[in-house]
Amino acid sequence: MMQFPARTLRPIAGALTAALLLAGCAHHDKNKAKALSADLAASKVTQIGVNAYLWRAALDTVSFMPLAQVDSNGGVIVTDWYANPQTPGERMKLTVSILDQDLRADAVRVAASREINQGGNWVDAPVAAQTVQKLEDVILQRARDLRRGAISG
Repeated sequence: MMQFPARTLRPIAGALTAALLLAGCAHHDKNKAKALSADLAASKVTQIGVNAYLWRAALDTVSFMPLAQVDSNGGVIVTDWYANPQTPGERMKLTVSILDQDLRADAVRVAASREINQGGNWVDAPVAAQTVQKLEDVILQRARDLRRGAISG
């Protein structure tokens, strides 16, 4: 067996120790990044008072309409009246409510008002139930897509 003087072994031992510590840090950073990614993708993201995925999805979905009121803490988005240029004799107004901090199907509600122009006056008109349901489905699908995007990073 070969004998090395202590003076030679110290730098080698120091280099090995540093390499082991750095390798441990790299492993820790990977775990930390995975944990952070999982935290971002959690179904309960509440830094703004409501589920962030549902909130972002709701804003994205109604972004083509003028916004009258936006409250991220209360989870309410109220649009102003919007008339589609293709149907100028009809206009709609929406209220989107995020009801829970979890990303769940029953955590979003849409209420819609519709008016039609009759002789220069706007008159209330019924809104088809499937219209409201479709809007809720679009918001939920967009929220799920946002969550999937956060997971895959």
